[in-house]
Amino acid sequence: MTRTTHLQRASLTLLLTGLLCGPANAASTPLDAKASDPQVMGWMQGFPPAADKQITFSNYLRFPHTRWAFSHIRELLPTTTVGRAGTAVSVLPQAPREDIDALEFQLADGTKMTWAQSLNANYTDGILVLHRGKVVYERYFGALQADRPHMAFSVTKSFIGTLAAMLVAEGVLDAQASVAIYVPELADSGFGNASVRQVMDMTTGIRYSETYSDPSAEIWEYSRAGNLIPRPADYSGATSLYAFLQKVQAEGQHGDAFAYKTVNSDVLAWVVQRASGTSFADLLEQRIWGKLGAEQDAYIVVDQVGTQFAGGGMNASLRDMARFGEAMRNNGRFNGQQIVPEAVVADIRTGGDPAKFAGAGCATLPGWSYRNMWWVASEEQGMFAARGIHGQTIYVDPKAEMVIARFASNPVAANGANDPVSLPAYAALANYLNAR
Repeated sequence: MTRTTHLQRASLTLLLTGLLCGPANAASTPLDAKASDPQVMGWMQGFPPAADKQITFSNYLRFPHTRWAFSHIRELLPTTTVGRAGTAVSVLPQAPREDIDALEFQLADGTKMTWAQSLNANYTDGILVLHRGKVVYERYFGALQADRPHMAFSVTKSFIGTLAAMLVAEGVLDAQASVAIYVPELADSGFGNASVRQVMDMTTGIRYSETYSDPSAEIWEYSRAGNLIPRPADYSGATSLYAFLQKVQAEGQHGDAFAYKTVNSDVLAWVVQRASGTSFADLLEQRIWGKLGAEQDAYIVVDQVGTQFAGGGMNASLRDMARFGEAMRNNGRFNGQQIVPEAVVADIRTGGDPAKFAGAGCATLPGWSYRNMWWVASEEQGMFAARGIHGQTIYVDPKAEMVIARFASNPVAANGANDPVSLPAYAALANYLNAR
């Protein structure tokens, strides 16, 4: 493995850390949300911007550069389009509430905080709340605007997971078949004899480390293969996502436990594309995006040979993410049509095996599980969510008739850093909206 520089290590930790629910600490006290606002920082202003204000492929993953970069990924990385298919934009009825910012709630340690304060605490770039199908709250900060896509990171996984579940429901994809049946190129890898279902629920037993202090961890080659970080001059590893996936080896038993590993999502995308004969982006456009009545095209980051990064490469507008969340809240129905089969949504909401999830170290998500690449609360709670590092989420609470779509650029990647504020805020808002 080639030598890993301190700068690369710090940058990649911001991008791809697998600790979506675990604790994580910033290396030092970062600037707060207001001080790190891209407009305050002066990023990319002027023609050309001053040398010390430029954001490029070499520094886009460093905070506070990320606060501009996450809303401008297409200017930094190669991408492919997920078109809105020229359909009429679906209406999001407006019922704005001016009392939400002052909503006060209590954190686990007894600290009180308002809703508005929580947005700053988690470096929110944009947030939209739907209640009973109506927009009751919508705010944008920093570099994000209503018509600008933002990096969704691992929220992307829930889209490929949903598409896979749809193909399973239609009989196009056999969830019990081995991965190698669909992708013979993976027969000799650790994924070869895993079932498609085990990939969908991330219960594969594979050797894949995301330990950033270890320069030999597989995450480094994976990220360089996907062209997400620069490659050293002496780099000799895989140069595409597919080439890397073929090198992953087995470790442990498939099906024993949930272990969040991003590579599962790219394997699933490979399987889905083979089974359907359609690329991830095109399938997403045909089956979901083009039916939502989306306002904006979405796009997906690709590697140097055009492989679409299903593990975390999707970018979309906040309103369109909320549309998808509302469809899932309504059992797959939105814009006058059944977009996702009701049985697929029901399967997601049922969740995975909580016992297999329990050992994953997700202290902020007690009683949750993982199914079809969605995070699912207990049946009593009823919530389910798409989640991505730095605070991206589509949070669906059917009992409260509420959907929250949020983009953020928290300097700490792991959601364990923002959950202690976000989850109490969401619960308080659900109670508040339903009491009025």
